[in-house]
Amino acid sequence: MSLEILDNALDQVFEHGNHDSNSKFTFVDLFAGIGGFHQAAKSLGGKCVFACEIDNNARLAYENNYKIEPESDITAINEHDVPEHDILLAGFPCQPFSIIGNRLGFDDIRGTLFFDIVRILKAKKPTVLVLENVKQLYSHNKGKTLKTILTTLESIGYSVHCKVLNALDYGLPQKRERTIVVGFLENVIFKFPKPIKQKPLDKILESDSVVDEKHFASERIQAKRKALHKSKHKVSIWHENKSGNISSYPYSRALRAGASYNYLLVNGKRRLTPREMLRLQGFPDSFEIVCNDSQTRKQAGNAVPVPMIKSVLVEVLDAIS
Repeated sequence: MSLEILDNALDQVFEHGNHDSNSKFTFVDLFAGIGGFHQAAKSLGGKCVFACEIDNNARLAYENNYKIEPESDITAINEHDVPEHDILLAGFPCQPFSIIGNRLGFDDIRGTLFFDIVRILKAKKPTVLVLENVKQLYSHNKGKTLKTILTTLESIGYSVHCKVLNALDYGLPQKRERTIVVGFLENVIFKFPKPIKQKPLDKILESDSVVDEKHFASERIQAKRKALHKSKHKVSIWHENKSGNISSYPYSRALRAGASYNYLLVNGKRRLTPREMLRLQGFPDSFEIVCNDSQTRKQAGNAVPVPMIKSVLVEVLDAIS
């Protein structure tokens, strides 16, 4: 379907929401972080009418870039105070299901935040929902946790689709696998997006000559890496796992908010700059960095990959139109 035909069809689909002449649909951005969902939805003509994020530094970055001040604690928000909207977007907390977390799932209080999403869905009944979480959610507790999530969504009227997608397949040189859940109030024909061409790593990286010295690993660390590994790639990001094994790829392993300082090294020499980390998540260079390196590193590690979410939303909009 062409974008022009899609735009015309969408005008006839959404019957509620705070539309203006420049928006094709409205959305809310829950557990918003620095706005990966926002970037993707806005690029397709969406207008954000509500955002929520508990981390103060992420809220500062969000407000600075989108001129919307997110609400804070979702558990303190009355679902009836959330504006009407067409699409609900949420990358709800992943620590309860992450391979680097304790995998307690719904036994962890953060896992129950999913049910705050459900509160809003039941009250507002948006046409579509798109949720994101770590790959491990798919198999957590032998699939029982995911089944609970999908069954709950179905019980409040949504037909749901679920798949693990990899940012590496959607234009980014970063291996980042995530569980994506899409739900519709109506039964529609929906398919997850096909892979698209990957952006070369060297198009993401800044030149070493302009990178601040503070980002370079010590000579001792560099020597240790090179003694353990020799890369076969001209441009690569070296990765050290928990066991201390070194490997390198022409792309990045998944950015992690709480990773060790030298977890990823460009060509075995230096850490990624804040701008490079944002690029690896698909954020444009127009995204203003307003927090320090440590906070920006955390924010990038917690973000959703923008091109991957945009690809999903294109299929969502196609399905409902």
